[in-house]
Amino acid sequence: METKYNMKSPAVKRLMKEAMELRNPTEEYYAQPLEENLFEWHFTVRGPPETDFDSGLYHGRIVLPPEYPMKPPSIILLTPNGRFEIQKKICLSISGHHPESWQPSWSIRTALLAIIGFMPTHGNGAIGSLDYTPAERKILAKNSHSWSCSHCGPIAGLLLERSRGPETAATSKEARELATQISFKGESYRTNYASTRTPEAPTLPGDARRESAPPPPAPGLRESEARPDGREEEEEAGSPAPAPAGSRRPYTAAVWALGALIAALLLRRLLFL
Repeated sequence: METKYNMKSPAVKRLMKEAMELRNPTEEYYAQPLEENLFEWHFTVRGPPETDFDSGLYHGRIVLPPEYPMKPPSIILLTPNGRFEIQKKICLSISGHHPESWQPSWSIRTALLAIIGFMPTHGNGAIGSLDYTPAERKILAKNSHSWSCSHCGPIAGLLLERSRGPETAATSKEARELATQISFKGESYRTNYASTRTPEAPTLPGDARRESAPPPPAPGLRESEARPDGREEEEEAGSPAPAPAGSRRPYTAAVWALGALIAALLLRRLLFL
């Protein structure tokens, strides 16, 4: 496999290292890359004790991007389990659905523990999540021992027998704590994102009518002369605006007074001829 890849690639070096670290199966998980593809891993995890998934064996795929570990992997479950949809990328804060919460220090082992830790949690409508009843999940856990992978074969013998000793308890505790940590990180991101958004003003009854109605005309401006945008109608070029009626009254009175004076002078001249 080493001759197929650029050994100077950070992703290749990291995956080679992780493959060595995970080469031996444990009681709770096991994962290795496919022989023909370093960027696709198959894994098997055991259901967490004292849950609906207790003793169940769950097989799946981890598909890693060329930018790993700077970008997160995609996780797909293959074994029916009642918590995650099969043959579909699941939505976890540690998966490709949430690149904003991924940390390069996390690893494939981190992803395996996160899957174990998240199994007994509620799906809450997340992508790829299911909420089967406890009875259905227990039946699936029992049936999982007969499940077989086209690449890996029967999964029943891929993990060590569970001893339910200190190692099992320690792994289960680590998985729960990791699931809580990752969950809180995802919630923190969503909270911070929501706090940076500008809140929208609530829509009250009648707001739509007020928004669609034109604004009232400005004081002293007739409604017919008001534009819909609240500005006065511009005068056409070359057309003087008509003078207000009030401004013509003094001029009319002066004309009548002058006419009366001329008529009086003419009448006086005729009388004294």
